[in-house]
Amino acid sequence: QVQLVESGGGLVQAGGSLRLSCAASGRTFSNYAMGWFRQAPGKEREFVAAIRRTGGSTYYADSVKGRFTISRDNAKNTVYLQMNSLKPEDTAVYCCAAALVRFGSRSEDYNYWGQGTQVTVSS
Repeated sequence: QVQLVESGGGLVQAGGSLRLSCAASGRTFSNYAMGWFRQAPGKEREFVAAIRRTGGSTYYADSVKGRFTISRDNAKNTVYLQMNSLKPEDTAVYCCAAALVRFGSRSEDYNYWGQGTQVTVSS
């Protein structure tokens, strides 16, 4: 089992920034690719960003490319999502997830999920 706990969400004005963190415990963090997903009210969950086990490769949804940056610190068992130039349409609950086998945007490839942290962007 891997336990994931997100933090860093909050209320921010459009154009502002937030940094989300996801702390992992349980099994060896560096064995897992990590991803961030989000879900807005009334919408399906959507992929945001992913990072390989070593952090050597990242992948972003087109909607956040150039504004968001995913990173990880395997020594601290933590993955981050730096979000800049936030827009009202970024408002959602953001969840991190861990994938043992695959790296990518498909939620079904992720084995463990956190509870999420709310991000609200006001206009």
